[in-house]
This record gives sequence, structure tokens and C-alpha cells, in this order.
Amino acid sequence: MEHVPVQNVATPSAVGARPGGSEPDHPQIGPLVKAPARAPAPQIIGARGLAKTYPNGQAVFAGVDLDIRADQRVALIGSNGAGKSTLLKCLIGLLPSTSGEITTLGERFLAAPTGAQLTRLRRQIGFVFQNHGLVGRQSVLTNVIQGKLGLKGSWRAWHHALARQEWREEAMAVLAEVRLADKADARADQLSGGQAQRVAIARALIRRPKLLIADEPAASLDPAVGRDIMRIFSELAGEHGITLVYTTHDMQHALDYSDRIVALKDGRVHFDRPTARVSPRDMEGVFHG
Repeated sequence: MEHVPVQNVATPSAVGARPGGSEPDHPQIGPLVKAPARAPAPQIIGARGLAKTYPNGQAVFAGVDLDIRADQRVALIGSNGAGKSTLLKCLIGLLPSTSGEITTLGERFLAAPTGAQLTRLRRQIGFVFQNHGLVGRQSVLTNVIQGKLGLKGSWRAWHHALARQEWREEAMAVLAEVRLADKADARADQLSGGQAQRVAIARALIRRPKLLIADEPAASLDPAVGRDIMRIFSELAGEHGITLVYTTHDMQHALDYSDRIVALKDGRVHFDRPTARVSPRDMEGVFHG
């Protein structure tokens, strides 16, 4: 067997020392200083003790506490009738809650936001619902630019011919991101269901929102198209640094396209944890347990 000579290695006390035991060339390194803890991301949605009961006395949910931070992709799941869409709408001020406190994008309110608060919220939120709500007789480009409605100078967003040049350029850019730039001049009623939902995503993105809300965005689409829509949602939210909150009753959509899952069951938060810590068995317990 070949013998490999062992080299003499200086001990730590001898490193940098001069011959004869004189002082080292470099000062000794002191104890390492622990890096400061990373500050938490800004809060986007906070809820404390939130409850909703319909006028007929039917309780939807109660005791809901949430803390959603910037850049998170949150799946809000539950079986049909669990109240996930109602909770989502309460959190952004579209439905009044019965009790509790909500803070969304810095706007704090109890039952419902004031008119001024709701206006400020809408300017910072992009919406995509199961029904895409496109204007069928208008072009795809006009539908996307109409995402600017409600913003300053938005009367120009009624039609792409009235819109500012930079708005038209923005619309073409977001259409390219959802792979529909070639459909800009097509009428919206000529699109497939998946294409229409991609236009709805582009319409939401052109607002440059801090928060993107999607209520069952893939529920009416076939499975393959639904997966494509959810992948686009998740990827674009990450690329643009937008907080994404979406409702779904599809277990796989929750597992594949979120980094946090909040599950509703029997009117309560059943669990709220990082997606990496949620197992298929946990999901089965939400829908079938």
C-alpha cells in the first residue's frame, strides 16, 4: 500500500506567529457576532376573533385569527359551505363581519370598512373570481386596460383607444406574461374558458396590486387547464412580489401552488401551517374526516 506522507499542520495558536515566538502578523479574530434576526415581512391581512353570522341566525365561522404576511401564497380551503369565500370577502371588506377586528393593507375596521377605506383597499387589490367577468364584445386589450378603472384618471380605461400609451404598453406586457399577447385584438367572447381566465389574471396584474385575491379561479375549468391557471397565478405572484390568497376545494391545487394552507372546518380554523407540513392525510381530514 502506498504510504502518503503526513504534512505538519500548524496549530491554531501558531497560525500567523513569527519565528521565535514574537507577536503574530495579524490580530487574533475575536468571537463571532451573531447576525441580527431577520425582521418579519410586513403584515398584509390580520384578523382577530372574526365571526360571521347571517341575518337568519346561521353561523358561518367564529373565532378566526389570521396573520398573512407579504409575499405569501395562501390557500384557503374547506368543503363546500365551509365559509371560505365568505371569509375571504370579509377580509377585504366586500362583506361585513358580525364581530372581530380586521386590518388589511393597513386599513383597520370592525364590521366593515368606511367608504374611503374601501376605495383605498380596492386600489391595492387585484381580484379574480370563478366568473371572469370579461366584457364579451370588447377586445382582450380593452378588457385588460379596464383593470385600471378606479385608479387616478381611470376614465381613459373604458376603451384602449382612449387609454394612455403607457397603459396600452402595460396591458401588452401583462398579456405576454399570461401568454396571450397574440389575442390582444380578439373579442373576449371568442376565447376559451382558460384563455378568459388568463385575461382576468392580466386585468388584475395591471393594477400592480399588493394583494391578489382569487376565489375558486379554476373551479369551472377542466383539470389540465385548471392546473395551468393555478401555476400562472402562483408563479406571477412570486415574480411580482404580490401576496396571493386563493380559495379552493381542490386538495392538489392547495398543495402544489401555495406555501401556506389555512383550512376551515365546522366554522373554525381547523389548521393553519406551512404547506410543506401538510400531508394528504391532513387534507382528507378537512374534506372527509
